[in-house]
Amino acid sequence: MEEHTCPWWFGYTFDNPFRRLLHDPGAILDGLVAEGQTVADVGCGGGHFSLGLARLVGVEGRVIAIDLQSKMLERTRKRARRGGLEGVLDFRLCTPRRLGLDEPLDLVLAFWMVHEVMDQAAFFSEIKSALRPSGHLLVAEPKVHVPSARFDRSLQMAQESGLRVVSRPQVRFSRAALFSPDPSDPGGIG
Repeated sequence: MEEHTCPWWFGYTFDNPFRRLLHDPGAILDGLVAEGQTVADVGCGGGHFSLGLARLVGVEGRVIAIDLQSKMLERTRKRARRGGLEGVLDFRLCTPRRLGLDEPLDLVLAFWMVHEVMDQAAFFSEIKSALRPSGHLLVAEPKVHVPSARFDRSLQMAQESGLRVVSRPQVRFSRAALFSPDPSDPGGIG
């Protein structure tokens, strides 16, 4: 689903101790994720958020780590193994046209990757269809790379896909929006 995908080797610049200070998964996802839930990290890269999500959902939960590049998934798998979290993660290689979400999800995280998606309408529709009625989608895009007008177009496409903006959380160096399924739009598998 990505148009201008970040090269796998560039991911190393985003997964370092400094990033944990800027984008702490526990702080960003506080109140959105609970133990035992099933969540997805779309465009998981090197696993920064996938590993954080795994800690939040615990051994009874499940994190679906999705990426277009197998090398990103390999790196995330190695990091999960080292952290004792591999059993919580389900690694999936997506295609440019489909994420492969086929189970009800409590949360989908799309962090700094929506701007790379070629067909955002299809992307948001697939996510909306996978969300439980009480589920959420958190989108965060880098301010330096995604101008406000472009982010607003993405929000509009998400809304046209049956999602509604619940809040606009503050995420460092990001434009962010939290969505839930629009109850007046009956599509979905949740």
